[in-house]
Amino acid sequence: MTAVKSALSGITVLELCGERGHLMGKLMGDMGARIIKVEPTSGVAERLVGPYKDDDPHHDMSLYFWAHNTSKQSLSVDIESKEGKNILKDIASSADVLIEDFSPGYLPSLGLGFEMLSSLNPGLVMTSLTGFGQDGPYRDYKSSDIVSLAMGGIMHSCGYDDVPNTPPIRPSGDHGNKIASHYGLIGTLSALIHRDFTGKGQYIDASAHEACSSTTEAALPTYLYQEKVVFRQTGRHHGAVPTPKTLCKTSDNKYIIVFQLFNNLNSWLSLVKWMTAEGMAEDLGDERFKEMARHRTRTSEEADYAFEIVRKFVAAHTAEEIYRGAQALKFPWGTVRSPEENLEDPHFAIDRDMFPDIEHSEFGDGVTFRYAGTPYKFSGTPWSATRAPLLGEHTFSILSNDLGYSKAKIDTLLDRGTISVSKGFTCNS
Repeated sequence: MTAVKSALSGITVLELCGERGHLMGKLMGDMGARIIKVEPTSGVAERLVGPYKDDDPHHDMSLYFWAHNTSKQSLSVDIESKEGKNILKDIASSADVLIEDFSPGYLPSLGLGFEMLSSLNPGLVMTSLTGFGQDGPYRDYKSSDIVSLAMGGIMHSCGYDDVPNTPPIRPSGDHGNKIASHYGLIGTLSALIHRDFTGKGQYIDASAHEACSSTTEAALPTYLYQEKVVFRQTGRHHGAVPTPKTLCKTSDNKYIIVFQLFNNLNSWLSLVKWMTAEGMAEDLGDERFKEMARHRTRTSEEADYAFEIVRKFVAAHTAEEIYRGAQALKFPWGTVRSPEENLEDPHFAIDRDMFPDIEHSEFGDGVTFRYAGTPYKFSGTPWSATRAPLLGEHTFSILSNDLGYSKAKIDTLLDRGTISVSKGFTCNS
């Protein structure tokens, strides 16, 4: 029986990425591509970002690195050396994709730019993901995740409107880098589709700043078409005019997002019926509130008044009671959860298999660790992930099997410090 292939089976990707772009390689690897992560002989800097397993600050123990580098192989090589440059050229000559996030001009300065590599492999798709792009006056400006969020306009919309004189705040979760990686990945996959039709590769110049600027929700359209500047609002979308509050505290000290209170008449009547049954509807059954529901009123003194009554109702119940009850009435309300709370939700953990256990054989047979995993479901090309590689774990096999290097040649490269192999892995492994 023929094995089922993954979506990107047969695609070989060279990844030369750090924190800005390593998610691109992870997602492609989890979709079945072969990802060869090209790292310095001492490893990429992200291997020394905590937290660490057992609090051991070792380059193979970073949980941050594990999370962003599943389904990859590690080729540890000094690409600034003559031999290292030749290794990269040899691999790139048969690869499908190269993704990198070095500063603009770095790879071309080594003779490893797109012009050189595409002359060896006309079908190569190469994506460079930088802070501000490959040209323009900001080309050489330094950037980071938080700079992308700040200058891209996203931070401007994050913060509070009910605490005076508070500054903008950044979202959590490395969002600037992840937004940039997703846009870089979309461009890369689009170029691969184009190559399928034409046989020609191409170069993608992706900018984290531009990616973030493209995801500011209504901020840019509001300014472009209405000439209004949006402002921050606590726990809800930004707005050019104030919008209804959303956060309500529950009896178990959690929060519920209360959204679309006056969405339509039927929903409003269902909510009032629920509250009336518990003696907490007060005067929300009055005709004036029905009119507001018919017209989907969002902002008014009456809307604020109704919200305060609903807030008291929410405060008398647990988050789970309100969440389940509101969903049963088709209200798009939800609990504000900490990330780890989803681990205990059967919908994600069991039915959707969102948190796979990935084997880590370096710690012994049958040892697994739980990961945040499957962000999408393929009906015909399954998603699958393997653990992140040890530093230099695949150096020998790639040089030997892919490039045909002899053991003597590999030993010479090791002696010169051009390459490194994983501690505990030898050329005979």
